[in-house]
Amino acid sequence: MESSFSLYSWLQMGAYHTLDLELNRKFSLRKSCWDVVALDRLDLACDPARTADVAVVIMQEGLAHVCLVTSAMTTVKTKIEINIPRKRRGHCEQHDKALLRFYEAIMQAILRHIRFDVVKCVLVASPGFVKEQCCEYMFAQAIKTDNRLFIENKAKFVQVHSSSGHKHSIREVLCDPAVAVKLADTKAVAEVRALDAFYAMLQSEPDRAFYGIKHVEAAIEQNAVDLLLITDKLFRSDDVSLRRRYVALVESVKENSGDVRIFSSLHVSGEQLGKLSGVAAILRFPLHDIEDDESDDD
Repeated sequence: MESSFSLYSWLQMGAYHTLDLELNRKFSLRKSCWDVVALDRLDLACDPARTADVAVVIMQEGLAHVCLVTSAMTTVKTKIEINIPRKRRGHCEQHDKALLRFYEAIMQAILRHIRFDVVKCVLVASPGFVKEQCCEYMFAQAIKTDNRLFIENKAKFVQVHSSSGHKHSIREVLCDPAVAVKLADTKAVAEVRALDAFYAMLQSEPDRAFYGIKHVEAAIEQNAVDLLLITDKLFRSDDVSLRRRYVALVESVKENSGDVRIFSSLHVSGEQLGKLSGVAAILRFPLHDIEDDESDDD
């Protein structure tokens, strides 16, 4: 929704209007100046695999969906259907063998479709004990075959309840308040660790931990910033010149081979960083000659 600042025959001055974009219909987006933050957001929006930091494996006996979830869409990467014979008194072997084939198919689908360098949380959902049995099988197989990818990312798997293994149950899972809390903490784990590292550096080596835009800019000028921490709220400032100033920080750090962590202002880690002016940096080496400026945090 945008406000009109010019007069059209079909739109009054100052009125609000909306545009509907149809799925798979091409359109052009024009802007006088594209900064690195805006371009990166466009790239992420155009590639669901890059933005989908949450994966959902929802299942019931014989049926599973492996999905990637973004803030805008849920993409089903694969559907797994395997016939599971019923248990019969004294004849459980066929049932057990079919279940193992089912769990193996799920494990292979996860390895094929989920990028653990992007995904920060894998929700494994099912009614009953199917999810527990599946996870137990997958991690036992990972240890047996020395699958380091599964073993190193075990902490990303979160087991939750769902009423069925059909796709429509994903909404039920994501709307669960308990799951939402787990999801927020898991998704922001990299940001939380970065903020903890900053606080630890501030205590142990204060000359290598700066916050406030002036101090961070001074450190960037000396190519000293190893990790930049910044909240997304700063890129939504009404002051265009101030927005460009923060964008310049990100561009400079990336050009000098530094890392950038953009914190969500909706998460507790983003709120904590916001109390430190919203921008901070861990330096490659200590800087002693930057003067204190009490007005820097304003």
